[in-house]
Amino acid sequence: MLKIKVKAGSITNLTDARYFAAREVEWLGFPIGVGDGLIEPVKVKAIAEWVDGVKIVGEFGFATPEEIRDLSQQIGLDAVQVGMFISQNEIKELKGLTVIKEVVASVELSEIELEDHLDAYADYCDFFLLNFSAAGHNWNDVEAGHPFTIDFIKDLCERHRIILNLDCQNNEVARMISEINPFAIGISGGEEEQVGVKSFDDLDEILDVLEMD
Repeated sequence: MLKIKVKAGSITNLTDARYFAAREVEWLGFPIGVGDGLIEPVKVKAIAEWVDGVKIVGEFGFATPEEIRDLSQQIGLDAVQVGMFISQNEIKELKGLTVIKEVVASVELSEIELEDHLDAYADYCDFFLLNFSAAGHNWNDVEAGHPFTIDFIKDLCERHRIILNLDCQNNEVARMISEINPFAIGISGGEEEQVGVKSFDDLDEILDVLEMD
């Protein structure tokens, strides 16, 4: 059992899904679509039948609310993740679904702009995925106050249910969680070396740190 909830995202294969489910993460996120780095809805549904004890999340980029609702029903999703630029009117159309809204934490956002953005969408989202990794920032950057300070991020986590996606070394994970106290953390899957074969050494080190004593 893990000390904190974990969302594993960007999963496109059964190998990743079974690994993360065995490590008892809370959510498995699948980037749904057709093309590189995406996975077709029918494959998500098939993979979901192979794993137990985890919530299945559809990660959507530019799908319409109608498309998201239809696919959520077809696949049997437990939650949907929407992108940074979905409008308030669009996200209102997802009422009744469990919604995770991704927010990329980049230098283009000021503290006030980020706060205002979260406050504006808080009534329509169950969680925010605050994604530093997508903007190329890591724990060392945040310790140096870039693009935001630890105290500022901690304050956001006190006011919102935030899934924090922030790259750090395995020996930094415990300190990061202790100092920021997010609701959950986000990690990512990746490409298989060949079908059904993959090394999970780096992820094992991180998830081992999160195991309950």
